[in-house]
Amino acid sequence: MMGPLVEELAADGVRVSSACRVLGFTTQAFYKWRTAPCSNRDYSDAQVVNAILDIHHDDPEFGYRFITDELIRKGWSVSENRVQRLCREHKIWSATVKKSRTSSKRPGPPVHDDLVERDFTSGAPNERWVGDITEHRTGQGKLYLCTFKDLWSNRIVGYSIADQMTAALAVCAIRNAGLRRDCEGVIVHTDRGSQFRSRAFVSTLNELGMIGSMGRVGAAGDNAAAESFFSLLQKNVLNRQRWATRDELRVAIVTWIEATYHRRRKQRRLGKLTPIEFEAIHQPAAQAA
Repeated sequence: MMGPLVEELAADGVRVSSACRVLGFTTQAFYKWRTAPCSNRDYSDAQVVNAILDIHHDDPEFGYRFITDELIRKGWSVSENRVQRLCREHKIWSATVKKSRTSSKRPGPPVHDDLVERDFTSGAPNERWVGDITEHRTGQGKLYLCTFKDLWSNRIVGYSIADQMTAALAVCAIRNAGLRRDCEGVIVHTDRGSQFRSRAFVSTLNELGMIGSMGRVGAAGDNAAAESFFSLLQKNVLNRQRWATRDELRVAIVTWIEATYHRRRKQRRLGKLTPIEFEAIHQPAAQAA
């Protein structure tokens, strides 16, 4: 801060040496500052802060440790201490940390209107999907699952599993769902989780030609159809035993979805058919109509 002040005084006719002596600033430091007002360190820190802000915008729940991992993955050479210092200086806090400090913290504004309004029915395939994210502990830490379910057949049309709850988890799941035929124009309904409000997820929906929809804050019923699937998963897989490793739980989840839920578990709403059987019987007629 001394450099600009000395320069301002010099413009008013005060000698540089006199101003520096009064302010306790050396003339050498002043001329060095005037040659390069922004140091290499300040310039480098500014670039890192821009990268941190991009990551934080996509995943507001990330703390400085996760941000450091993401920066390193993207090719930055940074340490945890440096990222922690920059986050503290620029007040870049994890959303979960701020939530624990105050009860008034609320999820961000929706990026889509609620186009479902608790009407979890569908008259055709790929008309309405519901999505959500669940988590479960293992001996190695938490494992996260993001799923999207077609309300017509109750089939899980796309899902992804990861050891971090990031926007990439939701993006991967919706891209897997987007591999289905004739899914352009489908309404994709979720809650207001930061992963579903991220730029990466919204841009992926636009790229795939899908329409986003979001429920209200604190209204679990607005996404009850997605929660009902997680309730089944909780009873039939997650709570059946303690899971030592993430890989062990990952295999159990995939096996239950593909082998049991899709192909063996008959549902009354589907006329006592499994989701695979229901699609095999009714989809040709739906396509013809």
